[in-house]
Amino acid sequence: MTSSPCICINDTTLRDGEQSAGVAFSLDEKIAIAQSLDAIGVPELEVGIPAMGQEEARSIRAIAQLGLKAQLLGWNRALRSDIEASIHCGLTRVHISIPVSQRQIHIKFQGRQAWMLEQLHSCISFARDHGLEVSVGGEDSSRAEPNFLREVAHQAQDWGAFRFRFCDTVGILDPFTTFEQVNALVSALDIPVEMHTHNDLGMATANALAGIRAGATSVNTTVNGLGERAGNAALEEVVMALKQIHGLKTGIQTQQFLALSRMVAQAANSPVPPWKAIVGQNTFAHESGIHAHAVLQAPDCYEPFAPEEVGWERRLVIGKHSGRHLLLRLLQDHGIPLDAEQGQSILNAVRDRATQLKRSLSTEELLALAAPVLHPLAHPPAQPDWQSRQSRSA
Repeated sequence: MTSSPCICINDTTLRDGEQSAGVAFSLDEKIAIAQSLDAIGVPELEVGIPAMGQEEARSIRAIAQLGLKAQLLGWNRALRSDIEASIHCGLTRVHISIPVSQRQIHIKFQGRQAWMLEQLHSCISFARDHGLEVSVGGEDSSRAEPNFLREVAHQAQDWGAFRFRFCDTVGILDPFTTFEQVNALVSALDIPVEMHTHNDLGMATANALAGIRAGATSVNTTVNGLGERAGNAALEEVVMALKQIHGLKTGIQTQQFLALSRMVAQAANSPVPPWKAIVGQNTFAHESGIHAHAVLQAPDCYEPFAPEEVGWERRLVIGKHSGRHLLLRLLQDHGIPLDAEQGQSILNAVRDRATQLKRSLSTEELLALAAPVLHPLAHPPAQPDWQSRQSRSA
């Protein structure tokens, strides 16, 4: 980053996030998510699609009446009826999406570019006449012909849009191509450019950051990376990357990320994978002997930032890959000192048991394995079955 721009996080968990296959938030869940995002300082929320139906409109209207600090935005097609639906929900900001790739224009507007632009102009004018602020999004920007994309964006700017959204709708870009395309778009406009990236190739967060490096000053995110197909750029990933890599402050209380993640995961009925960046259960869990030994002395050896920054606590986990240092530390914490021979014996038992269970062990399971080694007379080895049978027959 050549300067320190103010990056606006526009979270779309309530719109694109809910469009994840199988996800359906209740009214109470939508209100709770909106309030939580607002409480941690997310400055802008895309709250849904007003034209989708009465239930959707009811939830958007309820959120609009909460008096949140965050700016609220409704998603619309380039149809006057969609804009009217947003107005009826009490929104003062609308996003109008139009296709800009030849493929999508062919499917959605029968290839009629001029008619599409007329529709956009008409909808922007209608919205502006009703006192609305208008953002315009280029659907499938990443596959659009570059000159045409810039033409559409420039027209939107001239007609009164306050921002243009660059959409990698099918997630086909890499960060290098993203930078080139977004930089060219930013250079052609006076209004801000916003990033909307999808994770089909696993690069949604990387592409969002590339767009910001190219000059975009707004970015769409979703909690846990929810979104259509493989999802969107994750709120927690984008914010922490901006903070840790670029030193940019977004004003968001990152200490609440874990609690927010768990709430959204429950509402979406979609568990977070343990290895998920920032909020996954394994993010600050250390099992490997080499890693755990170092972390016990200096956590930053194997942690990019303190777990408390995102609401976590560090966990030292005993399992197949654990070493003697961690084992000794955990048992000493329970008042159990060991000599070298005892430690190795218990470690061997831990590794065997963890391999059988295909997971790490709980504290109770570790103590149960340690007991026969520490008190062999109180825990005699089990007799082989043939000995037991012989004893009973005698």
